Amino acid sequence: MIKDFFLTLVRNRKSLAGLCILAFFVFVAAFAPLLAPHPAKADRVVTTKLVKAETGDPETVAEGEASDVREVETYRVTTVREYEKTTDYFPLKAKPGKGHPLGTNHAGQDLFSQLVWGTRVSVSVGLATGLFVTLLSLTLALVAGYAGGILDDIISFFTNVFLVIPGLPLIIVIAAYVAMKGVLPIVLILGLTGWPYPTRLLRAQVLTLKSRDFVRVSRSLGERPSFVIFREILPNMISIVMAEFFASSMAAIMGEASLEFIGLGNVTVVSWGTILYWAQANGALLSGAWWWFLPPGLCIALLGTAFVLVNFGIDEISNPRLRKR
Repeated sequence: MIKDFFLTLVRNRKSLAGLCILAFFVFVAAFAPLLAPHPAKADRVVTTKLVKAETGDPETVAEGEASDVREVETYRVTTVREYEKTTDYFPLKAKPGKGHPLGTNHAGQDLFSQLVWGTRVSVSVGLATGLFVTLLSLTLALVAGYAGGILDDIISFFTNVFLVIPGLPLIIVIAAYVAMKGVLPIVLILGLTGWPYPTRLLRAQVLTLKSRDFVRVSRSLGERPSFVIFREILPNMISIVMAEFFASSMAAIMGEASLEFIGLGNVTVVSWGTILYWAQANGALLSGAWWWFLPPGLCIALLGTAFVLVNFGIDEISNPRLRKR
């Protein structure tokens, strides 16, 4: 079942294109230290030069950002007499050019490097939140739909209460009173506010499958509830579960960018949202500095497009009328 699911995604051209785009962003996020020419917050390049005792000729032994340069004592060089450091500061608010493909920001930090490092944070927040929401909503849906009774009433009650509350204002209120240290609080906030709708949808699917003949036969044969859930019900929900995962991931990326843009997130962490925040705070929109705000916006839109394209393949799996022979 799972093998057929992924084969269908690959055979669908739209979903294959979406998977390729998603794989590209995951690759950039995983290898950000190798792809980014500078650290996320580097505003200068420091070159350390050593002078040999015998000849007195300078020799460059370490080159990189200030955070990467190690002191001379860490090198096992016995003939070194002295060393010196030369500092080259990046220009402030520079336009795209040689050495800085996307220019620099107000602090003289390379925007291309920040975009690459921000991919790691934004994609991680999106996928982690999507996984958290999917697991939480799926667990609640299976318990409520299969067990029924008072458990179903309690879960349905809280689900309906959270569905009535507007999502974005609730996120803003919670984020205003939570100390943002790293990205984990953002993942928890987005996850704990994004579970009601997927739970409602997945619960309806569980109730539908629960009434099917093959599930009734398994229950009448005395099969354990775990066997019925994981062998009969869950495999037939894989398409809708994956659809909810991609939808929750995209909602999390948009939510994280929104929180960072309005200043309620951790603006010290470099992400697509914080790049947009500092661009807005320093008048990039008014001055026409497109290289500052357009690339992260395009990345968010492109990643959202990837999720939508993947959902085309999921629709083909879940809807028999769309399946090709």
